[in-house]
Amino acid sequence: MHLIIPYAASHAFTGPEVWAGWQLPHLQTLLSLLQRQQVLQDSEATPLHLPHERLQAQALGWAPDAPTLPWAAWHQAQQGQASAAPQAWMTPCHWQVGMDQVVMANPAHLRLSDEESQQLLQAMQPFLQEDGLQVTWHSTLRWHAQGALLADLPTASLDRVIGQNVKDWMPQHPTARPLQRLQSEMQMLLYNHPVNDARDARRQHTVNAFWLHGAGTLPAVTPSAAPPMTETATVSDALRSSALHGDVQAWRQAWQQLDATAVADLFQHLKATGQGQLSLCSEHAAHTYTAAPAAWHQKITRLFNKPSPAAALQALITL
Repeated sequence: MHLIIPYAASHAFTGPEVWAGWQLPHLQTLLSLLQRQQVLQDSEATPLHLPHERLQAQALGWAPDAPTLPWAAWHQAQQGQASAAPQAWMTPCHWQVGMDQVVMANPAHLRLSDEESQQLLQAMQPFLQEDGLQVTWHSTLRWHAQGALLADLPTASLDRVIGQNVKDWMPQHPTARPLQRLQSEMQMLLYNHPVNDARDARRQHTVNAFWLHGAGTLPAVTPSAAPPMTETATVSDALRSSALHGDVQAWRQAWQQLDATAVADLFQHLKATGQGQLSLCSEHAAHTYTAAPAAWHQKITRLFNKPSPAAALQALITL
């Protein structure tokens, strides 16, 4: 059992009030039983994919540092719709245009309705089809795209781009030129769309762009070639929303709930089997703790220096 926790710590939360008076009893117990075995740290050139995505890719038997991590194709396969076709997620979003940069707002802040999302996709369909993209509505902020254009297209994770200058993350691969043209066409198309006119009248952000992510073709990994953790790696999204919203109180509450559920489950599994892995992740680092036999001096050290959750989590955001 391998529990991967994205946003276990966040660079958005750094003040002393983040850690004060915090009780995470199951995490504290796990940290006293497990040893930190792996440290994943982003280089100066920040990768397209977040640390927890690279860990999950590794658990699936993929190359974790590959330029494409095909999450859309993987999700479809999990739903019994496996395909060798190149696929991607497409998220409608709002780009805030400034003097020197264009920043992506958090798509969740749009509070887009299903009906609005479907109407926008319908308007875009002729242009998408012209570029060979078959796009179907999956959910409000996730449309499923399929087409040859997506085969070798390195795309940055949506979470990498939220709050950032989109220019820094736009695909520079030669295959991205049709995508760049499509972005421009969609900005013109959506400018006077009735959905956006109504949103503008309500003083809501309009949808003026989209972001492709999780693009690529599903690797042909056989079960025998995959690591033994493939079937039991679980990624929790319990902390993502509050971290991206910058809501420290909601994040602390979500952590306490997570400690009482998934972290507690891992502790029970560790007690029953002696096996278990825990990966704590921030936006730029991941620390993986593994059950391993400890030497006598390590046991004594643990007895007198019990690691605190706050220290372990702060280590994720301290270079």
